[in-house]
Amino acid sequence: MEILGSNSHKIIKGDALLVLDSAVDDESVDLIFADPPYNIGKNFNGLKDKWKNDDEYVSWCYTWLEICIRKLKPNGSFYVMTSTQFMPFFDIFLRSKMKILSRIAWHYDSSGVQAKNYFGSMYEPILFCVKDDKNYTFNSKDILVEAKTGAKRKLIDYRKNPPQIYKSEKVPGNVWEFPRVRYRMDEYEEHPTQKPTALLDRIIKASSNEGDLILDPFSGTFTTSFVGKTLNRRTIGIEMQEGYVRIGLRRLGLSDEYKGEKLVKKVRAL
Repeated sequence: MEILGSNSHKIIKGDALLVLDSAVDDESVDLIFADPPYNIGKNFNGLKDKWKNDDEYVSWCYTWLEICIRKLKPNGSFYVMTSTQFMPFFDIFLRSKMKILSRIAWHYDSSGVQAKNYFGSMYEPILFCVKDDKNYTFNSKDILVEAKTGAKRKLIDYRKNPPQIYKSEKVPGNVWEFPRVRYRMDEYEEHPTQKPTALLDRIIKASSNEGDLILDPFSGTFTTSFVGKTLNRRTIGIEMQEGYVRIGLRRLGLSDEYKGEKLVKKVRAL
């Protein structure tokens, strides 16, 4: 295990289960965002995210889910993702230990690649869970989106006295539409499942406050830490692969070099 960065923004290189258990205090974290390997065979710098069988994958997930719950403060929030086929296992496990407030579908365009012999997946599921549904952070005013009924259609609500136009803004529903991060986008890094900054921006604004501590146990390109830093939160990002740790150090501006090598963003040749 290697701890890098600063007290405000830590990058911890190591196995997520070991780091969570030994380097993160119980009930110390305000918000956890977990985007683990999905067990669908993606290639992460030569490491395939494929377990021997589904039971082994689910058992591994239950272990780190249990630890994450222990690390959350009593008023903390937990957002967790996985593939559509494994989310039912997560849902059943978590609903017995936390309160699931929302089951979110992150919808995106297929970018021209789509299944031909069945209905291909166009979304990824996210669970929004809290320990105490009477005491948790939700900054609804910070994440308002356009309400077309009032903003565009100017419809009148005649139930009000006097009647008035519907509000032009609203809290987002549970279907979120953000583009996936693709090659040649400004935020793109060399990672097969990079999550967009817009997705994390909404989650972090909604479920944490300035100065709060945010944890991402499977950091990848460190988007959670990057957005958390821009929003004046404290962050802990855990990642076992050195190549991705380098991305995190560079994206967060925590170091210019690592192990004697300059940290420079890789540009894929056309």
